[in-house]
Amino acid sequence: MFEFAWPWQFVLLPLPWLAARVLSPVRDSTGAALHLPYPLEGMQSATGAAPVVAWRRWVALVGWVLLVCAAARPQWLGPPQDVARTGRDLLLAVDASGSMQTPDMQIGGRAVSRYAAVKAIAGDFIRRRAGDRIGLIVFGSQAYMLTPLTFDRDSVLRQLDESAVGLPGRQTAIGDAIGLAIKRLQQRPRDQRVVILLTDGVNDAGALDPYKAIDLAVAEHVKIYTIGIGADAMTVGGFFGPRTVNPSADIDTRLLSQMAQETGGKFYRAHDTPELAHIYREIDALEPAADKGQPFRPVDEWFWWPLALAALLALALAGTALPLPQRLRERFAR
Repeated sequence: MFEFAWPWQFVLLPLPWLAARVLSPVRDSTGAALHLPYPLEGMQSATGAAPVVAWRRWVALVGWVLLVCAAARPQWLGPPQDVARTGRDLLLAVDASGSMQTPDMQIGGRAVSRYAAVKAIAGDFIRRRAGDRIGLIVFGSQAYMLTPLTFDRDSVLRQLDESAVGLPGRQTAIGDAIGLAIKRLQQRPRDQRVVILLTDGVNDAGALDPYKAIDLAVAEHVKIYTIGIGADAMTVGGFFGPRTVNPSADIDTRLLSQMAQETGGKFYRAHDTPELAHIYREIDALEPAADKGQPFRPVDEWFWWPLALAALLALALAGTALPLPQRLRERFAR
């Protein structure tokens, strides 16, 4: 369906006529009309107006009408389309501290860092959450909002892919990450606020105590799912030969369990990549809160058509107003 978004702009159509009626011709000190210092050959005919002047006037009038039409924003509205929305507001809080570089995960039989595994598994999770608002927080020594809540999953995926270990600092500020998530979710409906926190360490940085953050989350009705990532055993080389260590000894499972339990979420422990993928699939299966679908009509803007035509007419008028060079005038006079 064709329509003008701003039809009130058409009140400007009589503006040139009003200007011609209101503005008086410029006169000199004697009161006579201002005369040009050179004759306008061919500008006057027996009827008082030369055809070329009338032609230019009509072209200018058409150009003005086209400009007003462009200002009124002509549009073509497509048929209404329903946008599927589940009403879920998901904030992914991902640990990007230095320990996330530990290569104790595997993808395709190849050892990768914890952060690389999170990028792969969480990226697949984001792709499946069609209709959800998704945001991304990365935290280390500080917490940063990389992507605000949005339906644009491609933007979230791009930001996750471009993030890097150590970007927000080498330590782990779990409390600050939860505090930032709560702040961003305050304007959202209470039954739709969900945070998925993934970390491999213990809170050792930040201004907000993580247990205070739990109290704030409970007060604001924010549900938190926590994931502790990292293998329990890893073989490393040393001066006396290979030895087995526990690279996940620093995971604060007590804090993560309490955080999930008190906010109505669930605590998960991901020892390897298959377990991490299973956890995200389980969270993906959560029943989202119902939300009314909002109809959407695609809009195709057409204002540039009359604008382009008006510009062409203006160029044509400008070209006819330019004086011909002396050599060309002599040639046409022959």
